[in-house]
Order: sequence, then C-alpha cells, then structure tokens
Amino acid sequence: MERAIFDAVIGLLEGGVPLGDVSIERIARTAGVGKATIYRRWAGKEDLLVELIRSVEPPDPELPGVSVRDDLVMMLEFMRRRGLAKRSSALLRNMFTQMQAYPRLWDQYHRTAIEPRRSRGIEVLRRGVATGEVRADLDLDLVNDLFIGPLLLRTVLQPDADLAPDFPARVADAILDGVRPRD
Repeated sequence: MERAIFDAVIGLLEGGVPLGDVSIERIARTAGVGKATIYRRWAGKEDLLVELIRSVEPPDPELPGVSVRDDLVMMLEFMRRRGLAKRSSALLRNMFTQMQAYPRLWDQYHRTAIEPRRSRGIEVLRRGVATGEVRADLDLDLVNDLFIGPLLLRTVLQPDADLAPDFPARVADAILDGVRPRD
C-alpha cells in the first residue's frame, strides 16, 4: 500500500504537477486508495513527502567509531552520494527545489533529516575533543559547518562541480589538519 502511495506522488510530480497541487485527495485518487488510508499512516502531506524523500535517499551509514577522521569521511561520503543521487534524479531535484517554498514541509524535513545528521556530526567532533583529535577551544557547530560546507557547495550551489570519490577524504584531511591540537 505504501509503495502505491509513493508511486502516486512520484507519478504526479514527474508528470509536472506542482508540489502545491499535490493534495492528499489527489494522491489517494491516483493511488486508488481512500484518504483515510493515507491519514492512518501519515498526519498530512508534509509527513508523507518527507518519508518519500527519505525512502529514496540512501540510508545513513553506520559509523565505525574507530577514529574521528574515518567517521567524518564516511559522513561526507554519504553526502557525496546523496549529491550524486540528486544530480541524477529529476524527482529529487524537483522536490528539493519546490520544498523550500513550503515552510512547513521544509521545517519537517529539516527536523527529521537535517538536524539529526548535524547532531551526529557534532557528536563525532565531541568525541574528537575527548580523544585529543580535535582542539577543545573550538566552536563545534562552526567546525561541523566547515566539514559540511564543501559538500553542500558542490551538490547544491555548483551542481556541475567535481565530486570525485576522494573528495570526502580530502575535505576531512584539510580541515582536521587545522583543528588538531597544537603542540
């Protein structure tokens, strides 16, 4: 049932229906289900769309926890793969572009997808402070942004920029070199 509903939304969006015109009623009609079926699973359109986006994104990686560098590289590689997926998926590009025009939808995605990933990055950096891999005098929110920034720049603002497989490691190494404790 969930797949039929997701397929209905995808079909509507790929068919050129603007996100604002994708209603629960229209989704239900397209999927051949009742509105109540959708509302039993999702509180509203925002929840359904966020879950749809999350279902087509690769799952968050399990971090090995061996070193801060390895965990950061793995997190950045995840972002690189998401960026490549967005480049190759008209659906994802379309949804992300339109989503930002709908504050409730964007807020829901931010709370359920972006914030947990940010928190995870900051936790890795806190572990780095505890193990002596990252200086304790730094603003970890800012340091986390330094790691994420290059990937966001190349996936969102410069979608034609190089996203080579070694890019996450190069970013991690360059930034870690600057945030390591000084002798």
